[in-house]
Amino acid sequence: MSACSGSSELKGGPGSAGTGGTRAGGTGIGEPVGRCLGLDVGTRTIGVAVSDPLGLTAQPVEVIRYRSWQEAEERLEALVRRYGAERLVVGYPRRTDGTVGPEALWVRKKAARLQARLGLPCELWDERLTTAAAERALLEADVSRRRRRAVIDQTAAAIMLQSYLDARRRAPGPPAGEEGSEG
Repeated sequence: MSACSGSSELKGGPGSAGTGGTRAGGTGIGEPVGRCLGLDVGTRTIGVAVSDPLGLTAQPVEVIRYRSWQEAEERLEALVRRYGAERLVVGYPRRTDGTVGPEALWVRKKAARLQARLGLPCELWDERLTTAAAERALLEADVSRRRRRAVIDQTAAAIMLQSYLDARRRAPGPPAGEEGSEG
């Protein structure tokens, strides 16, 4: 039930839209994933985070502010080249009750477009509560309100990507809450 064609499929994490099974590129649970870009996609901004080359830790990179989706795709293409990313992990905004709303469907379409354009495996990953966690972390770090507004999306992308990386390292079996199929 992938929105994408080709050998790579949109996959998901806990509560996401994934179909489970073997990961594109042969990366099963517990196997290294390589360098990933984590994306917190919104209608005007995209928070971007990147993992280290071993896929162990996530760091915030930037917030892309865009007027057209093509503009966003071009910037993401440049970031993929700059960091040598091997995979995209896109935050999937399910509702707090786990249902899929119009925002999640919109993100799924954008993720499919990115996968087609960039030719990289793309996985949807549950991003529920990452913005709230990012806000708490920035408040605890005594970051000013103005600065928080500037970095909240990239911080949320880093929290979401770190969740993905941590789940990938767990073995044996799938991460807690990962779906094996729709339904």
